[in-house]
Amino acid sequence: MKIISDKNNLQVLYEDNHIIAVNKRVGDIVQGDKTGDKPLSDVVKEYIKDKYNKPGDVFLGVVHRLDRPTTGIIVFARTSKALTRLNDLFKNRETQKTYWAAVKKKPDTEKGTLIHYLVRNEKNNTSKAHTKEVPNSKTASLDFTIIRVLKTFSILEINLHTGRHHQIRAQLSAIGSPIKGDLKYGFDRSNPNGGIHLHARKLFFIHPVSKEELTITAPLPDDAVWNAV
Repeated sequence: MKIISDKNNLQVLYEDNHIIAVNKRVGDIVQGDKTGDKPLSDVVKEYIKDKYNKPGDVFLGVVHRLDRPTTGIIVFARTSKALTRLNDLFKNRETQKTYWAAVKKKPDTEKGTLIHYLVRNEKNNTSKAHTKEVPNSKTASLDFTIIRVLKTFSILEINLHTGRHHQIRAQLSAIGSPIKGDLKYGFDRSNPNGGIHLHARKLFFIHPVSKEELTITAPLPDDAVWNAV
């Protein structure tokens, strides 16, 4: 996919009158939180205001999120109509999300399905993956395929069946394949930029207004591991 704009630390992948999609970078928070750091939503608002010379406040609806240390596609709504319909699409899982991850240990099979029961720990902001159902657990399921084997890491393509908290990170850790840089889930050292090698690579959905099929692909971050892919 052609990049529409890549300036002011914002890489725009797609935009029209109703939606805008950007390539989130390591460290970006999608929506404001207690840290007080400037969120990606504010950066996008400034981009729209500047590009279209909009007076007053710019409307922008947050539809979904990615963990702060991850990268990849984030879609925002530019109109209230699009926001309502996109919220329904994501809530009803009428989107197809594809992630890429660089993991330390190659899984035992080239492709497979992982099913775990996740329990979220609010206190330390983690999720624990169990092989059997336990109290307060939620079922988590994903498919993975090994798409590249490098000298030190394996690259997995992942498709989610469910959307649980830290699902990919917790499930890959549970099979002994933690994501590069993910100290919270068992990797032995951090990445220099504080991020992890989990990238929201592709998103498919039906446009909330035009009803056309839309596939958005996010370029990989510029680093040694992703460049080897």
